[in-house]
Amino acid sequence: MKPTMKKILFLIHDLGQGGAEKVLVNLVNNMDRPKFDISVTVLFGGGVNEQFLAPDIHFRAVFPKEVPGNSKLMKLLTPTQLHRMCVKEHYDIEVSYLEGPSARIISGCQDATTKLVSWIHVEQHTIERLAGSFRNQREARECYNRFEQTVCVSQYVYDDFCRILNFQKPCRVLYNTVESEKILAKANDAVSELMDDGKIRLMAVGTLKESKGYMRLLSIIKRLQDENYPVHLYILGIGPLQPEMERYIQTNNLQGAVTLLGYQTNPYKYVAKCDLFVCASYAEGFSTAATEALIVGTPVCTVEVSGMKEMLGENNEYGLVVENNEEALYQGIKKLLDNPELLKHYKKKAKERGKMFSTEKTVRAVEEMLLKLIHKGK
Repeated sequence: MKPTMKKILFLIHDLGQGGAEKVLVNLVNNMDRPKFDISVTVLFGGGVNEQFLAPDIHFRAVFPKEVPGNSKLMKLLTPTQLHRMCVKEHYDIEVSYLEGPSARIISGCQDATTKLVSWIHVEQHTIERLAGSFRNQREARECYNRFEQTVCVSQYVYDDFCRILNFQKPCRVLYNTVESEKILAKANDAVSELMDDGKIRLMAVGTLKESKGYMRLLSIIKRLQDENYPVHLYILGIGPLQPEMERYIQTNNLQGAVTLLGYQTNPYKYVAKCDLFVCASYAEGFSTAATEALIVGTPVCTVEVSGMKEMLGENNEYGLVVENNEEALYQGIKKLLDNPELLKHYKKKAKERGKMFSTEKTVRAVEEMLLKLIHKGK
């Protein structure tokens, strides 16, 4: 007798341009179809990553686009009320993908036969931040304790989450899914937007928002330009910080040293043709963009955020990790600019490290976790 497909729901805030959103699309597109009947529900539609979902994924948006003040509005309803509003079918497993609103909603599931999973992507540091999408800290603790399994995208995130909540429920680390073969194929595409000006090309990728540390990165570029370092920073992404960044670039005469490339459906071809990938973020989960840089063989210089030492080695074996402040990042970039042989060494090590990110390996680990959860207690 043919085994029945297991119905899995992934609930996420939206499928915008972020790394976690891209990782979810990679994951569901590569899961075993004979075993899993997969649905993805977003609270708010219109995200750029929706277009990349495989056609056999059941997709639904609760609202066609983001509603202003939605966080406050959602707190007016209980998790159970929100769940009734957002989830319309029975599933074997419901997954809250990304911390916050989706976790509050999935925790409201009242069906005892449905297993609940929460997926944590970013270190929270404090209970106040972790509880930001909940009515209060008590509700946050109650909601997260309703999940049979919690997944963290790095050991750093795991340690942070368990410490904050003094978490005793099942919790494990599963690294993000990246489509390494597709990334390498797309990396070969031609680009015309990168200037052939003889300068060393730096690349940063991610939503243009404060948490990504772009303003301090622009400040570093200004210092390097003032010291006559031949560098050009390219930034891939769109977001609310763009007007402030454009003003800074204009005011400080950085037009010849910084280019905002906007959102690109194929970022890999740009990253592959740059000399150094830079991450200036104040917080990350397990950086998708840095992972993709390694896969295409671009060296990485990053501030220390979640997952970077797991990715690049405790002793900078595969890339350069510095303290999370502007001065340390400035000195790190400068060190690589002053040492072309070291930059060349990290290019070789990036390619070596990039080979560890196998699509099949990460997807199979998720599938095994889900199947074990379904059969637990049967």
